[in-house]
Amino acid sequence: MFASRVRAAAEAEGLEFQLAASLPDRGDIRYVIVDLATRSGVVEGLMERCGQICPDAKVLAYGPHVQVARLDKAKQAGIPVVVTRGQFDRSLGSLFDSTD
Repeated sequence: MFASRVRAAAEAEGLEFQLAASLPDRGDIRYVIVDLATRSGVVEGLMERCGQICPDAKVLAYGPHVQVARLDKAKQAGIPVVVTRGQFDRSLGSLFDSTD
């Protein structure tokens, strides 16, 4: 499962990983990562909610390169980093670097 790879990368940098269907009500969130293949419906209003709950979090969405409409919808919703799954996968090794 891809989530287990994301969990491993996060935990390798000492971060807690939580797989959730919605944004938890916690102010200590450092990263919000949305899988557009399964959660594309959450992008609308996400940036506003992140601004209220976790304004310092880095927000990223990824999805299959063939689902252009979902990638575009995420960009239109103001998500600052929108990449294909392949791009996300390639960046996973350095995504949670403790230097961030």
